[in-house]
Amino acid sequence: MSSFAKMSLEELGNIEITSVSKKPQSLSEAAASIFIITNEDIRRSSATTLPEALRLAPNLHVAQVSANSYAISARGLNGSSVSAPNKLLVLIDGRSVYSPLFAGVFWDRQQVMLEDVERIEVVSGPGSTLWGVNAVNGVINVITRSAKDTQGILAAVQGGNIGQDAAFRYGGELGRDGHFRVYGKSSNRDDYSLENGTTVSDGWNKNQIGFRMDWNHAADKVSITGNIFESDIGQPQPGSVSVGSSMALGTIVNSGVNLTSQWEHLLDSGSKINFQAYYDRTLRKVPPTFTDEMDIFDVQFQHTLKPMDNHALVWGANYRYSKNDFNNLTATFGLSPEKVNQSWLSLFGQDEIELAKTLHLTLGVRYERNVYTGYEFLPDARLAWQVAPDHLLWTAASRTVRAPSRLDADAFINAAPAFQLIGGPDVRSEIAKVYQLGYRGKISPQFNFEVTAFYNDYDYLRTTELNSLAPIPTFVFANEMRGHAHGVEMWGTYQLLPQWRISAGATALNQKLRINSGSFETSGPANSDRDPSYTWQIRSAFTLSPGKEFDLSVRHVDELTSPDVPAYTAVDARFGWRVHKDVELSVIGQNLFGTEHAEYGTLQTRSEIPQAVFFKVVWQP
Repeated sequence: MSSFAKMSLEELGNIEITSVSKKPQSLSEAAASIFIITNEDIRRSSATTLPEALRLAPNLHVAQVSANSYAISARGLNGSSVSAPNKLLVLIDGRSVYSPLFAGVFWDRQQVMLEDVERIEVVSGPGSTLWGVNAVNGVINVITRSAKDTQGILAAVQGGNIGQDAAFRYGGELGRDGHFRVYGKSSNRDDYSLENGTTVSDGWNKNQIGFRMDWNHAADKVSITGNIFESDIGQPQPGSVSVGSSMALGTIVNSGVNLTSQWEHLLDSGSKINFQAYYDRTLRKVPPTFTDEMDIFDVQFQHTLKPMDNHALVWGANYRYSKNDFNNLTATFGLSPEKVNQSWLSLFGQDEIELAKTLHLTLGVRYERNVYTGYEFLPDARLAWQVAPDHLLWTAASRTVRAPSRLDADAFINAAPAFQLIGGPDVRSEIAKVYQLGYRGKISPQFNFEVTAFYNDYDYLRTTELNSLAPIPTFVFANEMRGHAHGVEMWGTYQLLPQWRISAGATALNQKLRINSGSFETSGPANSDRDPSYTWQIRSAFTLSPGKEFDLSVRHVDELTSPDVPAYTAVDARFGWRVHKDVELSVIGQNLFGTEHAEYGTLQTRSEIPQAVFFKVVWQP
């Protein structure tokens, strides 16, 4: 069982995290808006996939588009009419799963064995100083358990009316100082339907195997992880989607392999160095449109030290190289040039200064070079004041950017009726200046609470501009939009009884976007309407008796107005019963007490999210 499984509220408030300062620190001291999803939270939820587990974070907007796709964001800008969400950085065990193709995440190929997740750190707000460009509105850091904590056998099988999952894990020892685990997981989901009842071919099948090895000896820690995956993803039937012309769409085929190595060494001086390198190869075949083959190599060095008693310094460097072979299969959509090699180089540093025992100032900066805009300057300043034991006030000011992707610079679309959309030769980075004020505290021994107010000032947001000199209507990607977003996010946990814990959270968001004088953009300001004005959720975890649990969650999402998506309330439930010390049975219900509902996208293409029931068995001798 995870070390998080039976944590008290005090222990939860002092969880050790790494996403805010890139070094271990207590959650209670972090000058950032951060929500932690623990292994126990996931086990006692209705989540069956990683995106579903992310619904537990009240500071995220997780919208399911179809059986196989999601739009996920924090603090707004959850995509546009010509782009998927691209302002959130996602890491799995230190490996970025952001795609240089469109600066976002292909959620249909992110699969983890949920039983092996130690915690998910969800930071809303900028993280670019330590993690790099594209961490504009947040960072999701998925951290799996060490091999030492996953010894022995675990098998999990679940099935229901919309799909099945099966997973197996085995862990053992590697000599005196090492441990390993190997795992395999296979999952599938059935097709969903449109609002009019038409079945859409958006079901999927995924298979993944992997391993992790850890060594811990004296001053050194070494970890190596690897995964191999393949999946088949359905696309809409002919006529359901029209891009230029009605094409017969085949099955998307995903495959890939990744390998990550990490080394931590404690120096005699007490300082610490970290080295990480990973290789990530993916192949995505999207008939009849394109084939995308991507190889990424990433290496990072980090040094953590205390040069003076009141200074804690983290500095390092990062190099990232990608080789992209994009094969255009039609003249309707593609990239030009097809083959591109790119590299990114960055230096970063952050100094935490103890101004007083209860007052800490953190100053950070990152210089990063990319092939499109050259050097980017990413500063960050944070002030944390421990006003009383268990009560923290903090504020932050940051400058962050979303650097261009291949889609911004190299894409072309030939659509019907005759017009073109092409990448912009002079496209530049989208810029956000972000100001935050937050509080985190233990109101009573039974009640933890956190609230953050934020203001985002955006400039050079992407637009599509008309090229009046072209022989046919031609639109070019540019950066002629600006605007702002402000809002509040809050959550808390109340231990009502020793066996009953209530968690709740809410967000409120207001966005205003406007185009610059002379711009031909017409739909850009409506991008702010792809985010709900408010959301709320409440979760109950109740232990009925030893070995029997009943968990309930209710979440509400306000309407989206462009395109129009009605507001909805979803109820999920789980009943768990440990019938034997080695066997746990559970019944999971999703979207109960309501009809099917849409969460994102246009009426013509979005799927309705159905009611679902799963039966699950976990065996862990």
